[in-house]
Amino acid sequence: MNTTEFTEMLAAKGISLSSEQIRQYEIYYSTLVEWNEKMNLTAITDKEEVYLKHFYDSISAAFYYDFNEPLHLCDVGAGAGFPSIPIKIAFPHLHITIVDSLNKRIGFLEHLAKELNLTNVRFIHDRAETFGQNPNHRQSYDVVTARAVARLSVLSELCLPLVKQGGTFVAMKGASAQEEIDAGKKAIATLGGRLKECHTFILPQEESERNILIIEKEKQTPKKYPRKPGTPNKTPIE
Repeated sequence: MNTTEFTEMLAAKGISLSSEQIRQYEIYYSTLVEWNEKMNLTAITDKEEVYLKHFYDSISAAFYYDFNEPLHLCDVGAGAGFPSIPIKIAFPHLHITIVDSLNKRIGFLEHLAKELNLTNVRFIHDRAETFGQNPNHRQSYDVVTARAVARLSVLSELCLPLVKQGGTFVAMKGASAQEEIDAGKKAIATLGGRLKECHTFILPQEESERNILIIEKEKQTPKKYPRKPGTPNKTPIE
């Protein structure tokens, strides 16, 4: 996906980019490739692939969830900033918090935010399990995003405790989402959520399946969740 196709395909979805926003994606790409030589941020470095599989794929969450409000968004395990930084560039009014367990990646994100002149962004080095028990962050976000970090039963325990009651957890998954949904039903309900919608679409050009799960936070998460670091992965709620 070249830059022209990228902007045209987003425009077709009602997301129009200014010349400054287009420039920010260019800077994002060049910074990602430059830092990727020093540390492992992504296996994808070809420009057209980055635009398709990282930038466009990240923004696809906005095809099914309205980011036009002044929302506070938390991105769990964002790695090199996906999906929240591409979303932030497209919707600059958003307040973004990224939590990641690797300090090197936080260093990259802090540098990237300066290069892109981003405001209302913060990057926190922490495990999602301990972050979810932090009273300053627990049940305080309008929307929490995660992209292919772990299977849904595990991901729900890492993300739903951060979502405020009435807020939304947007889980971005690849193919076979239905299997994860079936296995994750108990976890979602236990943590106070309800699967509202599952949107399936085909990523253009590559033609691989993607699923965007919209999970509403209906009740407060019980205090015991998330459990200690590593526990959700070892013994998921299934």
